[in-house]
Amino acid sequence: MAEKTDQQAINEQARSDEESCGVESKELRRKKRIKCIVSCIISQIIQTLIFTLIVMRVRTPKVRLGTVTFPNLVTGTQLIPYFDLTMMAQIKVKNRNFGPYKFESTNATFSFQGVTVGHVLIPEGKAGFLSTEKVSVTLNMSSNALPRFNGSLGSELGAGVLTLNGQAKLSGKVTLMLIIKKKKSAQMNCTLAINLSAKAIQDLNCM
Repeated sequence: MAEKTDQQAINEQARSDEESCGVESKELRRKKRIKCIVSCIISQIIQTLIFTLIVMRVRTPKVRLGTVTFPNLVTGTQLIPYFDLTMMAQIKVKNRNFGPYKFESTNATFSFQGVTVGHVLIPEGKAGFLSTEKVSVTLNMSSNALPRFNGSLGSELGAGVLTLNGQAKLSGKVTLMLIIKKKKSAQMNCTLAINLSAKAIQDLNCM
């Protein structure tokens, strides 16, 4: 009788251990599932943040002068200051967005100490995503709008370097994901120092 009682106790203990192991196994699986779900949620949040901050962020395009040449350049002297020139320039529209930037036509104005000496039309165009659109233009500039005896112009001609400023404002839209369109304007503000003897750009600074 005692042997049967001991055997029953052993069997009950074995069943208890099996049940305990089963409960622990289920608890472990549940914790693993929860950990996996949490990891997936965190991963989705990080991907969404990256997509929003990098891909969907609309950056302002940059407009700069590129290559500049002077097929014709005639200047006066320090005592009789004047200039008459033809400039061929490349205007670069750099699009830093993950979608194309389509811009409207506009005028680029060139001036000498605030007085307009020439302007040129920049035709409408489109810069692809993460790319640069290059627009070639040709314009004539002269000192006709300046006072006849301009001391500042005379000084620059005497020094052999003519400084001009070029400005333009592009208006357009950046298209993201084919359906989202956001308006964006881009400014060009460049200072050109022209070496008169070399008939070439000595220094070009764009902001």
